[in-house]
Amino acid sequence: MNNTIKVIISWLIALWASNVFLSSLFYKFDNTALEPQHIFGTIGIWISDTINTTLGELFTEYGAILIGLAELATALVLLSPIVLWKHREKLHCIGGLMASVVMVGAIFFHIVTPLGWHPTWQVVNEVACQAVFIAPNSCADTSLANVALSILVLGVVMVWLNKKPN
Repeated sequence: MNNTIKVIISWLIALWASNVFLSSLFYKFDNTALEPQHIFGTIGIWISDTINTTLGELFTEYGAILIGLAELATALVLLSPIVLWKHREKLHCIGGLMASVVMVGAIFFHIVTPLGWHPTWQVVNEVACQAVFIAPNSCADTSLANVALSILVLGVVMVWLNKKPN
C-alpha cells in the first residue's frame, strides 16, 4: 500500500477516535450527567455482585473519571504527531493499541453485564435525555457500543498500518 494512503488512513482513524474520546470527556467528568451515572452505576453493581463489593463501589464512584483519563491519554497520543511528526508511525501504532484496549473493556462490559448493547435508563423528561428519547421517561443510547466496536476495529487497523516491518 502506498505510504501516503497509509498516512491519510491513519490520520482519519486518529481523528475519529480522538473526536469520540474528547467529545465524551465532559460527561465522564460531570458527576451529574445521567448517562455515565447509569452506565458506571450498572457496571459497578455488577462488579459488586460478581467480584467484590468495595471494587464495585469504587468503580461506580470513580470509573467514569478513570475511563475518561484513559481516553484523554489515548487522544493525546493519537494527536501528538501534530507536533511530533517524526514519530508519527510509532505514536499512531501506540495510540491505536491504546484505543483498542480501552474499547475491549467497553465492549466487554456491554456484552457481559446487565448494561447491554443499548443501555436504557429512566429520566424525568425528554430534556434530561442526552441520547435517544425512546418512551415516556426512558432514554436509550443506541450508538455507544457500536462506536466502541468501530474504534476497536479501527485501532487494530491503525496498529497494522503503522507497525514496523520485520
